[in-house]
Amino acid sequence: MLQDRPHTTVVLAMSADGKIADFRRSPARFGSKVDKAHLEKQIAASDAVLFGAGTLDAYGTTLTVSNPILVELRAQAGKPPQPVYIVTTHSANLNPEIKFFKQPVRRWLLTTTSGALSWKERLQTLSSTLGTGVQKCLPEFEQILVFETPTREIDIPAALKHLATLHITRLVVLGGGELVASLLGLDLIDELWLTVCPLILGGNTAPTPVEGKGFLSDLAPKLQLLEVHTVEQEVFLHYRLQRPAD
Repeated sequence: MLQDRPHTTVVLAMSADGKIADFRRSPARFGSKVDKAHLEKQIAASDAVLFGAGTLDAYGTTLTVSNPILVELRAQAGKPPQPVYIVTTHSANLNPEIKFFKQPVRRWLLTTTSGALSWKERLQTLSSTLGTGVQKCLPEFEQILVFETPTREIDIPAALKHLATLHITRLVVLGGGELVASLLGLDLIDELWLTVCPLILGGNTAPTPVEGKGFLSDLAPKLQLLEVHTVEQEVFLHYRLQRPAD
């Protein structure tokens, strides 16, 4: 079926009890090297990577494509070494001094009108603090995308339609749970890759792959299991979202 938005895949690792981080929301580093390689493979197959400000705040950085084979495959497909990395945030209350802004990737910001103004003001403040002659060293977003609903929330469907016009046909979503919930609620997700890791985190405040208000069972998004495989102690689950026409 033809779509006017990118094919969108969520890729997440979670504990056996369905948590993507502990109750302190610490960076989730419980996935194995195999899981990390799996994530890098999914990123390498994409044109853009989307994640929320909370995910960026937790890690301070993002996973880039470093495997020479994957870099070469991207080159053979006529793609740049790295996909575009898109941070979505309503407020744009981002720390401009984190490592993410020093990584050799193209960075875009998806936000609201107030978020765009907030980010520009933050950079102006940093510039005045550091003094003149440092502007070229300031963190940058190659593009600031502003798509806003009448209630001044991020208009995700409009944003994804715009990405499609920029030849972004495959989008990978790395979290967090609020973003995934929003995309599910808007029927904007096509596939999910979930890695189940052998630990139990617990905690009623620990984040899960899908946050938000949740879905009633009779209205919940339905999944079709496409494949499942086990590598040592981890289970890799690949799902497709079922739609009424399926």
